[in-house]
Amino acid sequence: MHRTKIAYGPEPSQFGHLYHVASADDRPDRMRPVILVHGGYWTTEFSLTIESAIARQYAERGALVWNVEYRRIGEAGAGWPATGTDVRSAIEALDTEIPDALEPDLRACVDWTDVAVVGHSAGGQLALWSVAQLGAKTASTTITTVVAQASALDLVGAGRAARPSVEGLMGGPYDAMPERYRQASPIEQEPFDAHVVAIHGTLDTAIPVDVSRHYVETVCARGQSAELIVVPDEGHDAFVDPRSVCNRQTLRVLGI
Repeated sequence: MHRTKIAYGPEPSQFGHLYHVASADDRPDRMRPVILVHGGYWTTEFSLTIESAIARQYAERGALVWNVEYRRIGEAGAGWPATGTDVRSAIEALDTEIPDALEPDLRACVDWTDVAVVGHSAGGQLALWSVAQLGAKTASTTITTVVAQASALDLVGAGRAARPSVEGLMGGPYDAMPERYRQASPIEQEPFDAHVVAIHGTLDTAIPVDVSRHYVETVCARGQSAELIVVPDEGHDAFVDPRSVCNRQTLRVLGI
């Protein structure tokens, strides 16, 4: 397995780890780029390392995996919208920093027209918001799939419920800045040309499965291509366990 640390900006947390198989003999003819956006309440309590085992697994199955970090609450410059624009910039690194880090023969194997973005929990909010802002395209790539794993999809609802993590990201309570919450909320974004798959476990107590169900129903009515997959008997953290059914469902959706 080959892992490279790549910066996509000048700040300490504007970097990611790029994974791919080390041997050309193990390399498939077509490699799908998969971007991972970790969760963790948008705070420095968690980092991209919680996705390391998943990133290695996906790379072993033939994907080109870009596991990204971003500025989180507790770091200088973090908060909304900077935390969101960091993830958007990390996705746009597919145009420059990522291909520049690859040998020409490896770069030629990558299907830049079929990018997937996978976000877990808070990372799902960042992933969906960023893809919506980009219109599911960068200058040289096309995003075709977004997987929202037990994600924070309705920041307005969370703000009205006074969720501390969301107030920390937004910089204040919902009543003081409702438009800020609306602009950041995935459920409020305009439809974009990628398919969204919301995956959620029935035992999730951090974010109820009804959040994903409501998101899919709402955005489909607006014209977004989206579907819901409900996984019985698994909870919020199952997505960072390579052995879980939630992860196997993600692998199935990604086709790797």
